[in-house]
Amino acid sequence: MPWATGGLRLGRDWVAAPDPAVLRARWAALAGAEGADRERLFRPSRSRTPAAGAAALPGQRSATTRFADGPGPCPDPVRVLRAPFDEQWLLPDQRLIDSARPELWRVLDGHQLFLVEGPEPLVTAHLPAGRSVRVRPLHRRPGGAEPNLAPGLLPLLGGQYGGWVTPQDVLCWILAAGRPGPRGYEVPLAATAERWRAGLDLGHRLLAVQLRGARGGEPPRLPGGRRPYVRSAVAGWPHGIAYDAGSETLSLGGGTVSPVPPGAWEYEVQGARVLESWFAARTAHRDPAADGLEALGPAEWPQEWTSELLALVTTLALLADLVPERAAFEPGPLLPASGPRAAGVLPAPRWARRPASVLDHQEEGPGGQFALL
Repeated sequence: MPWATGGLRLGRDWVAAPDPAVLRARWAALAGAEGADRERLFRPSRSRTPAAGAAALPGQRSATTRFADGPGPCPDPVRVLRAPFDEQWLLPDQRLIDSARPELWRVLDGHQLFLVEGPEPLVTAHLPAGRSVRVRPLHRRPGGAEPNLAPGLLPLLGGQYGGWVTPQDVLCWILAAGRPGPRGYEVPLAATAERWRAGLDLGHRLLAVQLRGARGGEPPRLPGGRRPYVRSAVAGWPHGIAYDAGSETLSLGGGTVSPVPPGAWEYEVQGARVLESWFAARTAHRDPAADGLEALGPAEWPQEWTSELLALVTTLALLADLVPERAAFEPGPLLPASGPRAAGVLPAPRWARRPASVLDHQEEGPGGQFALL
């Protein structure tokens, strides 16, 4: 997947939140402030200030005049991946975002998937927003018309394995076989069709769980008819999250959810438990150190968050069950690098490492002028 870029670099935390209603409240507070108060709430950076204009994000309706001259109406919040397995909402206004990656917005549609590199690669249907993530879109253009793969790779693999190979097959193979290495993220290719099919089976199961029902799939379910339930509702505002392994119960203040398999509670990304990080992101506005727009948040725990928690528990439990299988997976004998090189597949040409030109729609530039792409 030659074309890679960084995730959205927000520059200010208040432009994203777990609750879209909170973002609208923050927008109203900022738009209603004036002078020094607006400057303080905005949190200016070298890239973005209230006095700077910016182009509209592709596919989004937002004002392009300077925020100081007229904020305009609040744009509809969009879903983003704020952290591993943490889907939040974002104000899609480029005047507020340090590095919004317009090239990613241009290819965001119902066909697109994004591979986020890491010790365990993650696939999402939402734009990844993080300071240090590396993102590889599956497609270079809208509509899934051109895969972000080295030209000639699909016919080469089809010939090697004796069947039709799709871009999503390659993505699933990466989920199963890809590993961080000394030269960056490395993806060995199996020499035999048998190991290729075994990797695809594992990869497709990983993909189905990670997408959590996005792109027309079925939401994942625990085997044996098990599913986490709300045993007692989360009332008011929970002051902490805890887990009891004996009863497989997750507690949020006085609210409880069970059964929660131990693997879901223990599931970590980069040394942090995902469930604890997810909860911390939803209580950040109640931190005494929070100020300005970051301190605006819901007064009570929204019921929608509990529903999201139940789905997240299922996802993490299923992924935890797949961790040993993925760790043990071996691609077997490897396809020699000389094959792709002789076929002209590797190295990928320079143009394949850059975003494609997307010219099927006009984009409004700063101050209402059309952007030249």
